[in-house]
Order: sequence, then C-alpha cells, then structure tokens
Amino acid sequence: MTANNAFYAQSGGVTAVINASACGVIETARQHRDQIANVYAGRNGIIGALTEDLIDTSQESAADIAALRYTPSGGFGSCRYKLKSLEANKREYERLIEVFKAHDIRYFFYNGGGDSADTCYKVSQLSETLGYPVQAIHVPKTVDNDLPITDNCPGFGSVAKYIATSALEASFDVRSMSKTSTKIFVLEVMGRHAGWIAAAGGLIEDHNIPVLVLFPEIEFNPEQFIAAVKAKVAQHDFCTIIVSEGAHYPDGRFLAEQGTRDAFGHAQLGGAAPVVANMIKEALGYKFHWAVADYLQRAARHLASKTDVDQAYAMGQAAVNLALAGHNAVMPTVKRLSDSPYQWEVGEAPLSAVANVEKFMPREFITPDGFGITPICKTYLLPLIQGEDYPPFANGLPRYVTLKNAPVAKKLGEFAL
Repeated sequence: MTANNAFYAQSGGVTAVINASACGVIETARQHRDQIANVYAGRNGIIGALTEDLIDTSQESAADIAALRYTPSGGFGSCRYKLKSLEANKREYERLIEVFKAHDIRYFFYNGGGDSADTCYKVSQLSETLGYPVQAIHVPKTVDNDLPITDNCPGFGSVAKYIATSALEASFDVRSMSKTSTKIFVLEVMGRHAGWIAAAGGLIEDHNIPVLVLFPEIEFNPEQFIAAVKAKVAQHDFCTIIVSEGAHYPDGRFLAEQGTRDAFGHAQLGGAAPVVANMIKEALGYKFHWAVADYLQRAARHLASKTDVDQAYAMGQAAVNLALAGHNAVMPTVKRLSDSPYQWEVGEAPLSAVANVEKFMPREFITPDGFGITPICKTYLLPLIQGEDYPPFANGLPRYVTLKNAPVAKKLGEFAL
C-alpha cells in the first residue's frame, strides 16, 4: 500500500489549544507512516494551500511537535479567508485540488469553526467530481462554542476558565473599593451571536459576586438593565457586568458595532464595555472601570482548562483515525456521557449537518430576567473549566515553542488570490 501525504491548516481566530489539535494530528499521523507519508501544513491557513506555500512538518523534532500541546496561537499561521461558493469561484477549489494532486495529498484536515467546516465539506464534494478524491476531515475549534452536534468546542473551555477567573479577581478588587470609590466593573468578552463565553462570567455568582450578563441571545433593554444595576448596587455596594461583544438592541444594532466589516463580511465589533459603562454613569452616576478581554482571553494558555487541552488533542487524533478508517466529510465531536463525574467520548458528525449552522445558548440556560445563568447552565459549564495544565516555565515566563516551518518546494505556477 502506497502512503500518501496529508494537508493540515488552521483557520480563523486562534485559541489557547488549537495547537494541541495540531499536535494530535501530526503525532497520530507519524504513528501511521505506512499510510500517511508526511503532514504538510498550510502557511497562514487555507491561503497556504491556494498559494502552494506548504510547510514540511517532518522537519520538526518530536519534542517540538509535542511542545505544540502547550503553546498558544496558531503554530503554522491562520487566516480569515473564506472561500466563496463553488458557483461563484470554482477556480479556487480547483486550485486546491491541483495543489493536493501535485504534492500527493489525499487527506485534508481543516482546523476551525463553521466557515472552515463549510470549506472542508465543499472540498470533499468537489474532489470527487474532479476525479481526485480527497478525504476531508474537519477538526473542531472555536472559542465561541457555537458548532452544532458536538457537546462543546475545543478552545471554549479555556476561554471560559480565563473569563471566569479574571472576572472573579477583578470583582474582588472592585468590592474592596466599593465603599469609597468604584462600584462598577464591566468586562467585554467575545461572542458575536452566541453568548457562551459571557455565560462563563456568570459563574462568579457562586462566589458571592453580584453579576449581570448581557447575552447576544437576549435583546438589550436599557431601562431594564439600568434598573437591575441599581438594584444590585443597592444590595451589594457594587456590581460586575459581563457583556458579550454581540449584545444588541431590538432593531439588531450591536452595542459595539464600529461600522466596518472583517474579512468574512461580519460586522467588526469592539467597544461594548465603554458603551455600557458610560450608560451606567449617565443614568446612576456610579464610578466605573471597564476592560476588553480581546486577544488575552483566547491566548491565555497559562490558565488553560485541562479538560479543554485533552479534548483538543483528542479531536486532532480522532480526525486522523477517522480518515484512516475511510471516513470523509465528517467532524469528530465531543460526546458528553455524564455531568458528574464528567465523562465524555469521541463522536462523529457529518459535515452536511455542521457547515454554516450556529449553536446558540438555550433559553433554559439563561435566567428569566435575561441577566444571568441558570443551574442547568452551570452544570453544563463547570466540567469544561476543570483541571490545570500549566506550560513549562523558564525565567518566570512560559516556555513556548516556535517551529522552523520549513517550506516545501513548489511545483506549480503562481496563483493570484
């Protein structure tokens, strides 16, 4: 049996554990050299495939590949580049197949969220019609936790742990000053349409912290919000607010909308925290502080959830095993078996049911007033933030790896994006 090559790429916003999935893919592939000769990575995601800018992972030592497990960000570079539909731009898909064929690539592992699941699905379909079948396996990743079918998405558990911890620590600070100074702390978190990350901030309620959460799933009502803040401060002297970047008014306008668009065509968000803080100041006169977690929340490998790290690695490992077993156009999933003790196993979902489908917070996870999380939500969230998996430290800082990322010799002509 002739061994073929595999292509692996990272897509979209990175996470604290996406490299753990990369580690799972590469280490597992190396255990099956009789079937997978080598893993080529795309430099800067799918763009690396289109431009034939491939990375030879065989040039990396076993120790450096293993170090990916505890290194944040995208070790091979990521991108926000969404391939258009087959009808609108068939040439890009044909180019992918051309590159795969030139480099004897028969396995395609795409590590990302909903958009990359869509790309992966389209590649699996087109490769058949073009006469060069490629087994396309999607490796789930997104801090937003919005992929369907899977119990949770690798990347989310670590963000949830970081946000809950940061909100708790900042709340202790505000509480110490609330009698004489600051009464409000606002923390803005990621989450365009789904409020899973914001929900994690609600976990601090169990530590006697007065907290209000603003979800994308709940239309923002300024009057009700201000009344809720006033009540919390009257009872506790202070209040912490967790606001999702996707919080919006009934007419659909985002609190944080800047009027610009990102590479995927989504509204560019950022700025909900100061909007909310100033709204409170104008209505109630309370002194405030606010913060935007931004990249800190998705890069915080030093505080990653062990559950998340283990699941991220398992998804990369499972992707290779699924491909070698002959599966195509599928995504490995996390299947929850029990809440307490938390037990899970690897499942499988067809990409036709994953691509372009978003999973939102169930209404039963949000309190009736729309400003908090319910016990059933806490039951869901708490297992995902369990355990510590610290990276090694040297001279007081984490010792992360930077790969050589040696290029593969090109065989084709240039391609204009």
